[in-house]
Amino acid sequence: MGRLNTVDSPMKKYHWLILLMACLGAQICRAQNTYDSTMVLALDSIPRVNDSTDKDKDVVDVFQKMRHKKPKLHLTKTDKKERLQFTLVPAAGYTLQTGFSVLLAANSVFYTDKDDHSKSSTILASVSYTQYNQVILPLFVNIWTKGKKFNLISDMRYMSYPSQTYGLGPSTSKSAGYDINFSYLKLHQSVLKRVSSDLFAGVGYFYDLLWSQREVNPPAGETSFQQYGLHRKEVASGFNFQVLYDNRANQVNPTGGSYATFRYRVSPTWLGSNTTWQSGVLDLRKYFAFPKGSHNTVALWNFNWMTLDGKPPYLLLPSIGWDDYFNTGRGYVQGRFRAKNMSYLEAEYRFRLVPNGLFGAVIFGNLQTYSSDIPGLYQTVIPGGGAGLRIKVNKRSNTNLCIDYGFGKDGSRGFFINLGEVF
Repeated sequence: MGRLNTVDSPMKKYHWLILLMACLGAQICRAQNTYDSTMVLALDSIPRVNDSTDKDKDVVDVFQKMRHKKPKLHLTKTDKKERLQFTLVPAAGYTLQTGFSVLLAANSVFYTDKDDHSKSSTILASVSYTQYNQVILPLFVNIWTKGKKFNLISDMRYMSYPSQTYGLGPSTSKSAGYDINFSYLKLHQSVLKRVSSDLFAGVGYFYDLLWSQREVNPPAGETSFQQYGLHRKEVASGFNFQVLYDNRANQVNPTGGSYATFRYRVSPTWLGSNTTWQSGVLDLRKYFAFPKGSHNTVALWNFNWMTLDGKPPYLLLPSIGWDDYFNTGRGYVQGRFRAKNMSYLEAEYRFRLVPNGLFGAVIFGNLQTYSSDIPGLYQTVIPGGGAGLRIKVNKRSNTNLCIDYGFGKDGSRGFFINLGEVF
């Protein structure tokens, strides 16, 4: 994931190349990559970071050399701070969840402050239509006000989404999956205020609407969806309280620093929810060089999604691949596990294959655990792991095209594509 970029840059001429590379690599990957692929459009919005040197190479340098052109190495302050950068790009792809799909995506990047330490504000939007008659329209807005005093975050999404569910708990079988259909509207808005240099806190309003929920070909007997509560329409409306700490220099490909956030959500009936319920998300990440002073990075991620009280809608329960950026669970299809509580741990080692950083690789492993039943406790640990290739598409932002092959239990396996590191 990551916010990337745009105008008067040599990368602008090669957006089509990166899109083509991503499409060719995505033979078996998750449906969430349809959303993540909008990140392709922002490749040039992040200025060059300190861990990239003039000796480093990316795909732009390679193709400029083929065309006998000198690479454009630096952005001026005018380039970086005073231009509204906009890109509109069509694309196509294939994933396990969507089949073949077509995509039209737009990206706008701008700065509200000319200070050298200001953060780029980003608006990302796309519309996708897939082979399985899925319609996906995400809109993500992340705006930093002058002096980083406030961070305004909007995550909005419309989905008409025929897909599969596998039941509740950690012991479900892959063969037990069956088709469901639903439409989904997500309207999440938060405002965070800076408390100290890297610490923010704030409040938001979260609204989720699920309608036309139905099982298409359920197995014989009563399903977990029916036992939990299958309703044609469900509403979740409530407040979100969040604390965020982030001292990473580069959020697209962190090489050091820490990230921690806690979100508490309460959805009461008096605000329109079908039932009153509460949930919490604790997201912790740590990065450090190993060996010290090298370009190699150890990245650690702990993601905890908990139902604190009440009964959320079935499709809003903690589930693999349904975090905000759809990145948990490499090795498993989206929605493979679902329960009242989820805890996820992942470790990844990132290293260069060539000295100039054009090609790199990763090895990763993850563990996830879920409530054994709706009121139950964690009992089963589910492993996953794999390895991947990294191709440097923008050395300014240290952005990689990530092509990973992950595997899990019961023969689960597949390719997983991201632009920017998974976490």
